Amino acid sequence: MPENELQKTHKIQKTDEEWRQQLTPDQFRITRQKGTERPFTGQYNDFKGQGAFHCVCCGQPLFSSEHKYNSGSGWPSFWQPLQAEALEQDVDRSHGMTRVEIHCSACEAHLGHVFEDGPEPTGLRYCINSASLQFREE
Repeated sequence: MPENELQKTHKIQKTDEEWRQQLTPDQFRITRQKGTERPFTGQYNDFKGQGAFHCVCCGQPLFSSEHKYNSGSGWPSFWQPLQAEALEQDVDRSHGMTRVEIHCSACEAHLGHVFEDGPEPTGLRYCINSASLQFREE
């Protein structure tokens, strides 16, 4: 798949066992069971490489390093996705709060959440688990 091409076919569906064989235990817990990593522990929180961040489950391109910034939240943060169609969102009412969950549009991997306290020009903060991402250098 070319770098910025989205999965345009049907959703990628695998059994839990197939995902477990492909992913590390942390990646499975976060992407398939809607988990999270502890703040300031993810490999991409302070990462400064140039390239694109892809879904660890299916490889779909999600975010550019050009849109990454230090939000101080403890998770990699982006002010916009590469393409809006790469992400889908749902209301998340877990943990006694209401948030907007972000997941991959191709395989429905849980990525993190989006908040309306980010920088201009979008005002958004896509707060993403490192374990749900795979970085590819430019």
